[in-house]
Amino acid sequence: MNYKALIMAFLISQAICSQNIKKDTIASKKIAYKQFIIPGVLIGYGIIGIESDGIKDFNAEIKEEVNENIDKKITIDDITQYVPAASVYALNAMGIQGKNNFKDRTLILATSYLLVAGTTLPLKSITKVERPDGSSFNSFPSGHTATAFAGAEFLWQEYKDVSIWYGISGYIVASGTGLFRIYNDRHWLTDVAAGAGIGILCTKTAYWLYPKMQKLFFKKETKTALLVTPFYNGNQMGVSIIGKL
Repeated sequence: MNYKALIMAFLISQAICSQNIKKDTIASKKIAYKQFIIPGVLIGYGIIGIESDGIKDFNAEIKEEVNENIDKKITIDDITQYVPAASVYALNAMGIQGKNNFKDRTLILATSYLLVAGTTLPLKSITKVERPDGSSFNSFPSGHTATAFAGAEFLWQEYKDVSIWYGISGYIVASGTGLFRIYNDRHWLTDVAAGAGIGILCTKTAYWLYPKMQKLFFKKETKTALLVTPFYNGNQMGVSIIGKL
């Protein structure tokens, strides 16, 4: 695998995406291309780390430190990866309204998760990076971390206008998920960084795509007004119906 080509393809795709987002911003004023810088840097760091000797050495140092000081694995990351996204529905169930209704936010989250799967699974197959514990060659990127950060960005987008602390708490949980992937010797730091960037980017993209998907796949709801009135004119009896479709 030519990782330089992979890095170049990523940088080009980021440039194209940024330009498209910038153009869309002029019209909608809802999203700015600068929001894509942080996830882009995280993904870029992870990709560069696949081939960089310096970054790989840093990964190895972290692994050695983990193995020396930690004996018992804690698999809480299998659960925490879903906590940020689940929190959106929990908050709404408690009566704290977010940005979108149930249908819209669920379709946005589903789109984000599909993008996460469509990105992480092919990358795992292409890069074939060995896991720190030597169990397999599908370490890059971290799917758990991508799922967690996709949920954290989802929580941020839905509740940032209510309180920024909801979004911050989601990112804290997502960061903890990534750290536990390293703690459990399942991923390198670069895997976690790339996973975090992918998760954030996929959710941001889902929010950007959703209005376009609505126009393409969902027809606008039509309002129907009916007025039903009984009548009797001395000879005949019936019901008149006046409607507007």
